[in-house]
Amino acid sequence: MEQEKKSTRIESDLIGEREISNDNLYGVQTLRGVENFKISNFHLNDYPNFIKGLAMTKEAAAIANHKLGLLTDEQKDAIVEACHEVAAGKHDKDFPVDMIQGGAGTTTNMNANEVICNRALQIMGHNPGEFQYLSPNDHVNESQSTNDAYPTAIHLGLYATHLEFMPHLKDLIAALDKKASEMEDVLKMGRTQLQDAVPMTLGQTFHGFASILKDEVKNLEFAAEEFLTVNMGATAIGTGICAEPDYSKLCIEAMRMVTKWDIKLSADLVGATSDTSVMIGYSSAMKRLAVKVNKICNDIRLLSSGPRCGLGEFNIPAMQPGSSIMPGKVNPVIPEVMSQVCYKVMGNDLCVTMAGDASQMELNAMEPVMAQCCFESAHLLMNGFDTLRVRCIDGIVPNREACADYIKNSVGIVTALNPIIGYKNSTKIAKEAMATGKGVYELVLEHKILSKEDLDTILSPENMIKPVKLNIKPQR
Repeated sequence: MEQEKKSTRIESDLIGEREISNDNLYGVQTLRGVENFKISNFHLNDYPNFIKGLAMTKEAAAIANHKLGLLTDEQKDAIVEACHEVAAGKHDKDFPVDMIQGGAGTTTNMNANEVICNRALQIMGHNPGEFQYLSPNDHVNESQSTNDAYPTAIHLGLYATHLEFMPHLKDLIAALDKKASEMEDVLKMGRTQLQDAVPMTLGQTFHGFASILKDEVKNLEFAAEEFLTVNMGATAIGTGICAEPDYSKLCIEAMRMVTKWDIKLSADLVGATSDTSVMIGYSSAMKRLAVKVNKICNDIRLLSSGPRCGLGEFNIPAMQPGSSIMPGKVNPVIPEVMSQVCYKVMGNDLCVTMAGDASQMELNAMEPVMAQCCFESAHLLMNGFDTLRVRCIDGIVPNREACADYIKNSVGIVTALNPIIGYKNSTKIAKEAMATGKGVYELVLEHKILSKEDLDTILSPENMIKPVKLNIKPQR
């Protein structure tokens, strides 16, 4: 029977021979990885940008090796064409390995080598597994080791993910700014330590939410920029063994051409090969962002609490019934789910930190779980941002009467009087208001400390929400 008519093929590695379905472009080492690492529900084909990073890495290596005379024109062209198909997502099904794996990513690297090689063989007019014409190790992986190709692919994949990530964050910021503008005239009480503080507007609250997230844009951009520095040419431990002298330079040049990004070579390849701090830095930036988003979600839940017995300063959209037993109950499910996303990102960051701390000698074998956590955190945040924006922020409506009542009944407005009537008078009024239940406004007039005209001027919205200089003196 002709080879092309067979349903399976035999491939071999160090451990021995295995039968592979001809429907699969992956080979024996991928199969062993699938069998050995039945660990999680996170697989390489769940993260197409990682696969794209692997393809771009292998394409750049092939171009460099061709320039060095290590690959024929036919071999290079076939590898490049196969890499383009892989990067475009045409063969994602052939990347089934678990993201969490032993071997410092060797299974993932070989998965890419085998898929690209077998597809390139088809392009050359051969069958998968006919490695006498093109080999996954000798040609697709030429001048490389997992220890430079794998982290480089992670960097490229995470940078591509970062470019997708930022518009989702910026859309959320824009939604908060828009909502702030809509509510800039809604006066409310600010609170510190869950106690009445001083007046502000709902617009200021939401502008504050937007501003703390804007600060993270620059932080994330700075952290992501480090992904563009890679250790290609380090091979096994950073010494460049098995690579020719000009390989690193040619590979970086090719990678710039392939990615259209400003790729740079690490200054010290030995140091870079065991250093995973770039992932630690980006994970930390996502955690910092998650902490702020969670604060916003907590505030939204508190400020919209009710409907009758909570703060109820604004209403959030009702998305689904909130109880299986309490009729009419509606829960803040969208801020709740976003908070859970934030907790997951914070937990992932701890995992990344601990795995980064596990670097030993010339390599960190824990890179796979670091990569999985970083990709997962970015994807969770992107989905969470869109959900929070569309299903919550965009539909918020202020409760103007409730906000006005809080201002009217709050003892906190006495703070606005303090610069005019003095701390002693302010304390006296605040104490009496709390003891009698009377309002601050009423007591100031009752004690004839200020005229009604002056009091109205001091307590006007425009004078309570920003620094002002008033030429008003107390009557006594």
